[in-house]
Amino acid sequence: MTGDGTRVAHAGLPDPVPGQPFLPGPVFAAPYHLDPVAGPQPGTPGYGRPDNPTRVALEAAIGELEGGECVAFASGMAAIAAVFQVCGRNGSVVVPSDGYFAGRALAEQMLPSVRYAPTAGPAPDFAGVSLVLLESPANPGLDMCDLPALSAAAHAAGALVAVDNTTATPLGQRPLDLGADVSVASGTKALAGHSDVLIGYVATRDAGLAEKFRSWRALGGAIPGPFEAWLVHRSMGTLDLRLARQSTNAAAVAEVLAAHPAVVSVRWPGRPADPAYDLARKQLRRVPGVVTFTLADKAAVDRFLTASTLIAAATSFGGLHTTADRREQWGDDVSPGLVRLSCGIEDEADLVADLQAALKAV
Repeated sequence: MTGDGTRVAHAGLPDPVPGQPFLPGPVFAAPYHLDPVAGPQPGTPGYGRPDNPTRVALEAAIGELEGGECVAFASGMAAIAAVFQVCGRNGSVVVPSDGYFAGRALAEQMLPSVRYAPTAGPAPDFAGVSLVLLESPANPGLDMCDLPALSAAAHAAGALVAVDNTTATPLGQRPLDLGADVSVASGTKALAGHSDVLIGYVATRDAGLAEKFRSWRALGGAIPGPFEAWLVHRSMGTLDLRLARQSTNAAAVAEVLAAHPAVVSVRWPGRPADPAYDLARKQLRRVPGVVTFTLADKAAVDRFLTASTLIAAATSFGGLHTTADRREQWGDDVSPGLVRLSCGIEDEADLVADLQAALKAV
């Protein structure tokens, strides 16, 4: 296998043709010309909802990184909805009690039977379960779980396993290599990485499941636009470089936070003191640039954000710019002082200096 930097730079690109660009621009089309006699033909675009060559190229690129067949959606939530619809309608579904709160809300609305379990365990009994959704590292708490062990236990009970790979990205871990049936993610975050596009995807090695995902997407209409697909494909070429800087920054930020008396707690799986450190060493090829920490209360977070000049108050994560998100404000069931910090690609020394100055205000 070639290195990560080579893989992301070349993933999904067409064969070189003189006079043509490395990555062709987006194809904008609702209908396409059909053969006037034969009509629609397999492998030839006929209508924009199921067919678009720009989206197909992006799916090929993500599929190379995830190690499976990719189906792209208009957002991460649309991708999760497809997983619930396709994999979770015939029995109970287990979802992480500490995972992305909107995923839990969606499960409660869509599914007839939902069970909850913490990411770090203990794992529940999987009897009667059709789908186990895992999130490792979990968002926002960054706990991890043993993906091969839980996948084996779920499969023994007849359940499918989907892993939310948003935080780790396919360069951080490949859930399909670790026993999962489906890898699902919001590409809005680090995969696209420029805070300017919404997109999601599922990846699987099961051709039957992939076809069901495509069918659900075509019927449900959660189609990513061609320009969005092109933007993500273009941005993926620097994924290796961006993740490397973000992870380096996160390591420095985590140490500063852990040493400061105003900080109640710090989570980053790359720190030896972190409860998820051993699993991170075992499962993650690289630790993401997200650090979660807790200050005393909302007022302390307010002072921190107001004092910083480099850390922007914004939700989402994985972008070029360092951002901080007080998660309780969105309805997440966490402490009012819990902050998810997404490290950007700023110089480490500048980011650390700004962080230290902001903590003085706390």
